[in-house]
This record gives sequence, C-alpha cells and structure tokens, in this order.
Amino acid sequence: MTYCVGILVRDGLVMIADTRTNAGVDNISTYRKLHTIEEDNDRLVFAASAGNLSVTQLALSMLKEGLEPLEEGGARRFTTGASTMFAVAQLFSEAVRIASEQLSEELEARSIPASVSFLLGGRLASGPLILYYVYDAGNFIECRPDTPFLQIGESKYGKPILDRALNFETPLEEAVKVALISFDSTLRSNLAVGRPLDMIVIARDRVHAVVKRRIGTDDRYFNDLSARWSMLLTEARATIPDPPFMADFVAINGK
Repeated sequence: MTYCVGILVRDGLVMIADTRTNAGVDNISTYRKLHTIEEDNDRLVFAASAGNLSVTQLALSMLKEGLEPLEEGGARRFTTGASTMFAVAQLFSEAVRIASEQLSEELEARSIPASVSFLLGGRLASGPLILYYVYDAGNFIECRPDTPFLQIGESKYGKPILDRALNFETPLEEAVKVALISFDSTLRSNLAVGRPLDMIVIARDRVHAVVKRRIGTDDRYFNDLSARWSMLLTEARATIPDPPFMADFVAINGK
C-alpha cells in the first residue's frame, strides 16, 4: 500500500509520496513513488504513483520511450513535445490505460490487483501550476480551488486534517506543514505506509527555487512535528468539556 498527496494552493504546489511497498514483521521494502518526468528551467513535471508496481513501471517506461505515433510514418509522442499540462495529462492517461490493458489479464489470473493511479503536477513554460489525478481507466480530473488537494492510496487517515485545515488561500509553508501532519496521521495508523517520504514544493511566483526533500526516520523537523501534534491533540482534548449526559456516570464512579 502507499499514500500520496498533492496540494495546490494560490502560492504553489506540494507533492509528497511515501516509499513503502510492503511491510511484514521482518520484510519491509521501499520504492521511490515520486517520479521526475521533466525538470528544467521551463518545464517541471512530477508524478506520484500508487498501486501495482509493474503497471506503474510499464506506464513510465512507455512515456520515456515515447507513445506510438497516431498515424503511420509519424513520430513517437513524448511529454517533452506537449505544449500544455493538459496535453501531458492526455499522454500520461493514455500510457496508464495501455499499460493496464496489457498487464491486467496476467495479473488478475494470479489474483494480483492491477489497479494504479497517479498524481500528476507541474507547469510548462509560462503556463500555470496544475495538479491532476490520473486513474487506470485512462481518464484524469483536475484539482480545483474549492478542494485544493488530491490523494491516492491509503487516503482515509490523512484526509480529516486536509479537510479541516486547508483552503486555496492557505500559505505554501502552511500547506507543507498540513501535508506532513496528514502523513504523520497515516503513518500512525497504517503500517503499510512508511518513511522515507519524498517531497517536491514548487512556488507559483517562479522566484523561489524548487524544494526537493527526502524525509527519513531521522528527520528532525518531521519528528518534532509529530511529537508536537500528539501533544497538542492531547491538550486540545483535555480542554473540551465532558459530555453533560455522562454526569450521572461520573458521580456513580466517584470521579
């Protein structure tokens, strides 16, 4: 299992993915799930993946080698030839669909789930920052300001903090903090999600450098954030009055 989150606020884009592929008592494996598709001065495209690794790797390989031409004698199609993020998403979704179709029969015969999904984010040249969710049917949806985040994988544990603490006007540094709290909640509740985490932060203003960070088990900021969040949750719980309908129970038990 895995967990990936993408956040698109007014100030920029945040994408974080864990690296755990399986977790047993004595068998923990990792795999990088935040992939660089393009990265230069004018083109920044990154993808986070969740789901079957063989389908994921095939789709990424197809994109790297170029998709088949649309007409006989034509050139292979690469993301580097796309002029918009929408066109990149179209190529990406096509690769995901083809990879899923090629491998699904064999995987299903072995009772192995073939599903896969991606978060695709970035910008091209002077275009805007965009975040998409691409799923294995070959379709994609765009992240919009009314709900400025997308999740794939084991999303349920980290979603409440995103729902409560994020909106499109949230400052970028705050969005990073909320994303990391979302991961901390998931790590606490699900052994199948684990560090290291890979993170990319792209500012909308084009002045600040792209932030790329790997967050390991010894990351001082994340460990401090985790400890502080636990402490603050405990303190907040203690400040909430006890349910008034439990007053008789408290009296009976002498509390």
